[in-house]
Amino acid sequence: MLFRQLEYLVALSRERHFAHAAQECHVSQPALSEAIRKLEEELDVPLVRRTRKYEGLTPEGERIVVWAQRILAERDALRNEVGALRTGLSGTLRIGSVPTASGVVSLLTAPFCAEHPLVNVEVRADLLSDGILRQLLNFEIEAGITYLQNLPDEFRAAPLYEERHVLLTHVADGLAHRATATWEEASRLPLCLLNGSMQGRRVIDGLFAEIGLRPSPRIETDSVATLFAHVRTARWASIVPHTWLHVFGIPQGMRAVPLVTPARTVPVGLVVSAREPGSTMARALLEVARHTDVASALERLPGSPAAE
Repeated sequence: MLFRQLEYLVALSRERHFAHAAQECHVSQPALSEAIRKLEEELDVPLVRRTRKYEGLTPEGERIVVWAQRILAERDALRNEVGALRTGLSGTLRIGSVPTASGVVSLLTAPFCAEHPLVNVEVRADLLSDGILRQLLNFEIEAGITYLQNLPDEFRAAPLYEERHVLLTHVADGLAHRATATWEEASRLPLCLLNGSMQGRRVIDGLFAEIGLRPSPRIETDSVATLFAHVRTARWASIVPHTWLHVFGIPQGMRAVPLVTPARTVPVGLVVSAREPGSTMARALLEVARHTDVASALERLPGSPAAE
């Protein structure tokens, strides 16, 4: 059995298309098919359902893919461990983030890259919270930034900050110049919000539910940047995590009003797999997270004296 055969099988499972998997692995389609066929002969089980096109993996194939992902991840971890001992950490760190926390990633990658100059970083910033946990279990990413509520035992986390929400509205709105606004007042505005499949939106829905309300946004999106763009038109208001003020500041013509009644926060943190010995990259990023005061950095808005 060769690592190459396992890589081909994992790619096929991910791409669900022989030609696309071959392209990802930089080999011809016949070479990829033949390598997987030889793997089937060696294991003496069918791995792929074949007709005139790819029809998916067999039940045996689905189980073997899990082992293949684990073996390849352990191989990469070994290489990184040896490389770190010899010349320092090198390779690629893959981080997944829920969209509401994606503006926070740079607060960790900057010190991480300074400490580990041979490492490249790949950020996947539009993942659902469930998707982050799934990709961690499948060895597709080394770390994720997501909500820490109800985190399963297969993971461990370093808390980063407590997410709170602000009402983002145009200066012409009556609430724009208030010190605070209530969730009930926000519910009466024409809202654009994240869509219901996202954990960030479920948090907002839960806060509305505490006061017996259910939001009815006219516009829904999976992009926090899109929320800002709609508020700029002066036709909409939105509810966004305070973390995005660190990225955008408070754009001209808008106001960010803290939401109260209820005043709630939600813990967000860096999450990695609890498997041992685990990823060298993940351990290094956790170490950076533990020595980085993300919460304080998020209070310094761009352009403010405290940020300079």
